[in-house]
Amino acid sequence: MEFERLPTVPTADEILDRSLRRAAKKRKEKINKDRANEEFVRAVKSAIHDRLVYIIRGFPEFDAIPQFYREMADILFGLDRIRQSLGAVGWAAKHTGMVGGDLAFKARKSDDPLVIRRQAVARIASIVHQIDDDLRFLNEVRNVLRKLPHIEDAFTIVIAGYPNVGKSSFIRLISSATPEIASYPFTTKGVIVGLRHEGRRRIQFVDTPGILDRPAEERNQIERQALSAIVNVASVILFILDPSEHCGYSMEMQLRLLDEIKGAVTVPVIVVANKSDIATAEGYLSMSTGTGDGVNGVLNELLSHLGAWEESHKADEAPADEEPEEGTPVQGRKSRLRPSRADEVQEHDETGQ
Repeated sequence: MEFERLPTVPTADEILDRSLRRAAKKRKEKINKDRANEEFVRAVKSAIHDRLVYIIRGFPEFDAIPQFYREMADILFGLDRIRQSLGAVGWAAKHTGMVGGDLAFKARKSDDPLVIRRQAVARIASIVHQIDDDLRFLNEVRNVLRKLPHIEDAFTIVIAGYPNVGKSSFIRLISSATPEIASYPFTTKGVIVGLRHEGRRRIQFVDTPGILDRPAEERNQIERQALSAIVNVASVILFILDPSEHCGYSMEMQLRLLDEIKGAVTVPVIVVANKSDIATAEGYLSMSTGTGDGVNGVLNELLSHLGAWEESHKADEAPADEEPEEGTPVQGRKSRLRPSRADEVQEHDETGQ
């Protein structure tokens, strides 16, 4: 998963405390006390600089990750805001290196290196405290993103429809996921993934929050998450209707939403009327997640699209007839090497080594 290895982001005080304690330990090992003050400044500068660089490098290049995860990060926090905070951390790393290196050099030449040491600690602490809000924000981003469900490159059935039509009940019956089931809207608080094995093949089910029938700009965060899942990961979409209208939405509203989703995707959309033990709708597959009637028939209809997806997937992964010449970029193949953030972070300057 793209975010599961994101490192914990400490606060400004935590970074300073850890770095100062490490530097103090090194200073005690020095016999020459004047030189010890210089080495203390260098140690503080290096520890803070390296920690800030580690934080930056722990985050992925968002332009290079799968679109589903990129959109989820943008919906939840805003990619511009994340990049702005990472840029602020890069600024602090750069200036910590510059200030620490300059003052360490001055401490070597000074008649009173203890004064220079104290100036260095105060200035570096001021720099780090300026990005404390950014550090706290990035740690919140880390804590949320690393809990996103793992979406595999597998045959994926996305379950869509209004709240309370039976989406969570269906996915509970046919997959490994056990979402919360309750009789109020938006019981599914995010995208939930369930798996089913058909022989050696893994079938992935994605349970989405209910999407209300209203303009896109008026949709809330949970609804935008659902649309992102539908557009970007679906191999097939199962749209569930509730002809009994016990879900709280009329059939007219439900069908308008169905038309919107059909217009937004190119994958097959299978429509089923749930709650057949209460009401039915002509022209649609029917089932009851309450009694289990018709559930296997709906599942079989969904799995009938697996073969076509596998053929299409094999075609996408087939190697080209000819190998590209040396030095020619390979289209559609992403390097495992992430672009460097060298422009954001200045390495230790020569005076600080």
